[in-house]
Amino acid sequence: MTYTLNLQGKIILLVCSVVLLALLTTNWLISTHVANGITNQMGRSVMDIARIVAHSEVVAEGLAGLRDEKDMQGYSKVMRSLTNTAIVVVFDMQGIRKSHPDESLLGYHVVGGDEQPALQGKEYLSYASGTVGPQLRAFTPVYHNGQQVGAVVVGIHLGDVEQAVRESRNRIFFAILLGMAIGITGAVLLARSIKKTLFGLEPAGIAKLLEERNAMLQSVREGILAVDLTGKITLANDAAIAILHSAGTSGNPIGQEIEGYIPNTGLRRVMAQGIPELNQEQDLNGVRIITNRVPIHVNGTIVGAIATFRDKTEINKLAEELTGVRGYVDALRSQTHEFMNKLHVILGLVRLECYDQLAAYIKRIANDQEAEVAFVGKRIREPAVAGLVLSKLSRSREMGVSMAIEEETLMTAETASAANYELITILGNLLDNALEAAESSDEKKVTLSISETDNHCIIRVADSGPGLMQDVRERIFERGFSTKGENRGFGLHLVESCVKKMQGTIEFKNSSPGTEVVVTIPRYREENRND
Repeated sequence: MTYTLNLQGKIILLVCSVVLLALLTTNWLISTHVANGITNQMGRSVMDIARIVAHSEVVAEGLAGLRDEKDMQGYSKVMRSLTNTAIVVVFDMQGIRKSHPDESLLGYHVVGGDEQPALQGKEYLSYASGTVGPQLRAFTPVYHNGQQVGAVVVGIHLGDVEQAVRESRNRIFFAILLGMAIGITGAVLLARSIKKTLFGLEPAGIAKLLEERNAMLQSVREGILAVDLTGKITLANDAAIAILHSAGTSGNPIGQEIEGYIPNTGLRRVMAQGIPELNQEQDLNGVRIITNRVPIHVNGTIVGAIATFRDKTEINKLAEELTGVRGYVDALRSQTHEFMNKLHVILGLVRLECYDQLAAYIKRIANDQEAEVAFVGKRIREPAVAGLVLSKLSRSREMGVSMAIEEETLMTAETASAANYELITILGNLLDNALEAAESSDEKKVTLSISETDNHCIIRVADSGPGLMQDVRERIFERGFSTKGENRGFGLHLVESCVKKMQGTIEFKNSSPGTEVVVTIPRYREENRND
């Protein structure tokens, strides 16, 4: 099982490591410098004491034989007491002690083996073990009337030097501990502040949320645009950029001023008022959009605003596709016009008092209507599909187009009910296209044929129109492509989608004159639906 530090742990570890490394490095540098400084300072102090003793008339005259040697012993004793040194020793040119803390050692040769340079007139510091242990010793020659008559050695215990260095290092170590405590406290407070700013999320969680947000933004069909408090665009998904480019804007919107990029935007107003604006219609250089504008709040403060929008034309088309409003309106209009025409004929016959002709006309209308309904209902067993075909027959009469249903046409109820929506979409759009194509021709004829085999249902719609050119045939299923003007080109795209959904095929054939469309779809029988 592997353990991964969280963000707070990583921040604390990083800050503490940096502080510890910096303090340890500083400690090493300072400790070495302080230790050397203390040693040098104590060495200079000892050397100064040695010089004072060496320049004393008592010592110089005593070594020259002009004074009693006991005076040198007394003077050395006083100096040692006043300066708190370990030894103050005066010796002659033969290295024989003339003063010493231990009077029993007077008259004996100095020990340590480091006295010879002093007898040669040199001043120096030395580390050596004398009669009182390891010492830091300062040697300086003694002169009388310009002639060296001996030397002085003043020493302090090395333990005193080490004690001074140790005390200095202890103070530095205490400062390091204090710095570490401050560093750890600061690291914990910093980590908590960062975690609070990030809503308690870990870096991996933030990266995952960012990926999910980007995927979500690019997957939606609506345009999404966000601005910060200064009015600069901070976010725009692909759908937003596409809509804005279609409205004549250019370039990448990220980082641009919103009012310079979209002059009539309402995002500034939303940020100022803090009130959302929903389902607002807006014009972008001739492109009508439906937009929602909402302020962005963080901890109760407005920090920006976001807008979601979609092309109004596309919304209208989508509504038409989903509800079938256009098809129902066309069918109702056709039936209304046909019914009004028949009422006008009946009214005229009544006014002319041609009652025999009136009776015959009404009887013929009733028989024709009954025959048409019976014919369609017998061959198309699904009421919804049969109703669609009857409405197209009414529309064809209004358009002046002869629409015929082949005698062998047959669609069973089980086939139609298994794919009712898809069949209505396919038949409705194919018949609409055929009627519009035939309306502009001389013959003005449309033929519908539906047949079934054991495994397939085959729909054939033929018209007497001008036919399809090769370049049109290549783009016939492209969404929005049409040769009939703007805001068209959705019917055959829907037909293709429904055929693909049903795992069928669609084929266009040129006939003389016009075009024949053949749609073949699997036949879903009762046993298939129970699988």
